Amino acid sequence: MSATILGLKHNWKQFTLLVLVNGLVGAMLGMERSIFPQFASETFQIDSNFALLSFITAFGFSKAGTNYITGKFANKVGRKKLLVLGWVIALPVPLMLIFAPSWTFVILANILLGISQGLTWGSTVLMKIDLVGEKERGLAMGMNEFAGYLMLGVSAYFSAYIAENYGVSPYPFYLGIAVAITGLILSLCLVNDTHSFVKKESKTVTKKRIQDVFVQTSFKNPTLSSISQAGLVNNLNDGMVWGLLPVFLISHQLELEKVGIVAAVYPLVWGVGQLFTGKMADHFSKKKMIVFGMLLQGLTLLVLPEFVGYYFQIGLMVLLGLGTALVYPTFMASIAAFTHPMQRAESIGTFRLWRDLGYAIGAIFSGILADQWGIEVSIYFIGILTILSSLIVQLRMKHY
Repeated sequence: MSATILGLKHNWKQFTLLVLVNGLVGAMLGMERSIFPQFASETFQIDSNFALLSFITAFGFSKAGTNYITGKFANKVGRKKLLVLGWVIALPVPLMLIFAPSWTFVILANILLGISQGLTWGSTVLMKIDLVGEKERGLAMGMNEFAGYLMLGVSAYFSAYIAENYGVSPYPFYLGIAVAITGLILSLCLVNDTHSFVKKESKTVTKKRIQDVFVQTSFKNPTLSSISQAGLVNNLNDGMVWGLLPVFLISHQLELEKVGIVAAVYPLVWGVGQLFTGKMADHFSKKKMIVFGMLLQGLTLLVLPEFVGYYFQIGLMVLLGLGTALVYPTFMASIAAFTHPMQRAESIGTFRLWRDLGYAIGAIFSGILADQWGIEVSIYFIGILTILSSLIVQLRMKHY
């Protein structure tokens, strides 16, 4: 990359490489997605929903905190260094899961996985936004999230398939070892840092800087803060689906391979859908896309416990994936559109802090509700919360 020219056309090689790298980031997460309830039960005799979801809680808190750190220090440290560090931290995670002597060790592995995901996914998000410029940010985010969640879904399916045929450990985690090594090599040898693109864009931008980026993005700015709360609720319901949907389906006598397929459909639709919804966010109202997407998620969750058949569940996962696809790239495209280039990394990092805290909060609340009143009550509660989140965006976010 000899010249610093903004736009996807001029930077397609680096952009494509970053799409591939983020696909590997998603695959790293997908190895756990469909098999952890069985892994916890067979290997460690974990029966409590709250105890089971503790691994998502640990993951959510560590990833959320790392998201903010990545955004805060991306300009000072450099995007590439943070990306490489994230892959280095990912390397021991599969081995820790294979040789874990206790559930506490599994939780520690997921803390490392959360840190790794915050560094790797956060860096690739920022680097793609840096490369493409203002007009194609929705497309950039759509392709980034498409790659990550497509490969998450593929990895979730294959890990379930391997677990069904060869046992829940160690073979599914061998995927993680291969993914981490490949991601590290590509990031270290081929990825270029993109901070020079931020500097160039800053010379021509007319947006004003805001005071106290964290407070404005979290609470004060109506647009930025309403997006942040929607991101939190989105991942709150995803954390619930991640942790409790396999348990819910297994309790209705669905075999593990079919559970893996249902669990994979949601992130697959979510991922593929973002190829289209990301581009839509460059041309249509971002506010309307977020409101409708959150509303569709909430309504789908409200009917999910009523239709437990295999094909019904696949259909509901398609709807849930479409709702999430509408909002996910639109969140970060909106944050980028409302912030100065030199503050963009911190504002996106703040948003991603709140968004991924949703994993932890969702795991805690849905686990408690499921243990006290059943999984169905937990799903209903999260569905209502998601609908309320869509109303907050409708009332507070500016039209854009």
